[in-house]
Amino acid sequence: MIGALRQRLASPQLPGQLRELAANATAAAPVSLTLDLGQCATDWLTALPAGAPFWYQARPAVGHYQLGIGHAFQVASAGANRFAALDNAFFGLARHRRRNATPLAFCGFAFDEHSQTPLPNALLAVPAILLESRDGRCRVTLSTPAGKIAQAPAGWRQLLATPARQHDYHLLPAGDRTLADRAWIARVRAALRDIAGQRLDKIVLTRSRHLQATGPIPAGRLLGALLDQQPNSLIYAYGNGATVFLGATPERLVRLAAGRIAADALAGTAWPGSPVLDAPKNRHEQSLVVAAIVAALEKCCTHPPSAGPVEVRAAGTVSHLRSLVTGCAGEGITIFDLVRALHPTPAVGGFPTGAALDWLAAHGERRSGWYSGGFGSISAAGDGEFSVALRSALIAGSSLELQAGAGIVAGSDPEQELAETEAKFGTLLGALTAAPARKPNRLG
Repeated sequence: MIGALRQRLASPQLPGQLRELAANATAAAPVSLTLDLGQCATDWLTALPAGAPFWYQARPAVGHYQLGIGHAFQVASAGANRFAALDNAFFGLARHRRRNATPLAFCGFAFDEHSQTPLPNALLAVPAILLESRDGRCRVTLSTPAGKIAQAPAGWRQLLATPARQHDYHLLPAGDRTLADRAWIARVRAALRDIAGQRLDKIVLTRSRHLQATGPIPAGRLLGALLDQQPNSLIYAYGNGATVFLGATPERLVRLAAGRIAADALAGTAWPGSPVLDAPKNRHEQSLVVAAIVAALEKCCTHPPSAGPVEVRAAGTVSHLRSLVTGCAGEGITIFDLVRALHPTPAVGGFPTGAALDWLAAHGERRSGWYSGGFGSISAAGDGEFSVALRSALIAGSSLELQAGAGIVAGSDPEQELAETEAKFGTLLGALTAAPARKPNRLG
């Protein structure tokens, strides 16, 4: 499939098709050409580039896989107005875009609007090459500024020329975490004291685990293991050549499709050997998230949004309580308006939001990469979907950092909350140990 795509990129007709789309466009106008690649069921993992930026998202249960390679356009932002800045940039791109189909922009952002991480705080990008496989049918969307059409085909071929190598590796023994675990439990107890003092109702505390491998950790193998283990989750990744941020999240932040809004109110956790998921503590924790999401979306909807019944949402060996909140978007409401209204939900920050964020800042909460921020994509028409970036790993060569969190409410047991984070670490730890055994889907 990749070999056939390279041949199509060498076709002498391609520049003419691009120039036809770009007729009378300014040099900076985005031009996107979509080509049908025929029947082919693939996850695209063997096409991950060795050094170029890439975006990946997949929903294995519905047979939908997307890989974006290189950047035709990108905008980074940070601070209190980061979502407004990305919204304006996207609107500008969409307004001037010339296309024969509906391409995508990808976006990722950190939990804290001011954080300095190995990744941009918030990034919006249109990939130069977007490979998609849905229900066994494949297509590619090629994007470039109109003024660079002549050079674009050679650039696209170069992006496909050097796929990432699938190195073998083994994890080295981890260091003693006893002191770090005790410090985290002490933070849980501090949070419980402030909850008992009615300073806040919920706080989400996170832990990190640093691991070292015998060699570079290949993102493709790790993603492949997550596809196998978490078919009902969103498998996601962003790489910039030096760092890869990836994971498998069960939680949708928000979706906007033809004016309809859907958001997950997800909280409460159970795992093998834990207390039952339907325990009062979990019910209370999830109810706080439902109430906050309904209140946040109300100002964006034509009518008050509604919350569906509480269901169990399984993600591998971990399960959560989930309600689907739905509504109808008001006139002019964009996907970034919804993200700005919702983030951070009590599922990743706490409740009330302001008090929780102040508490986390005062107690030195640190979250790397885009963990507990968001990852998503947006169509040229403005429809899109963002998920909460959970169960993640931040990889730099042979080093990686795993992160996991737990919601602390009245009645939380510190030792159980520690065990909950261990269960969540298990998603990536299981993928790390399973990854070398997976046989990738070869594309040729």
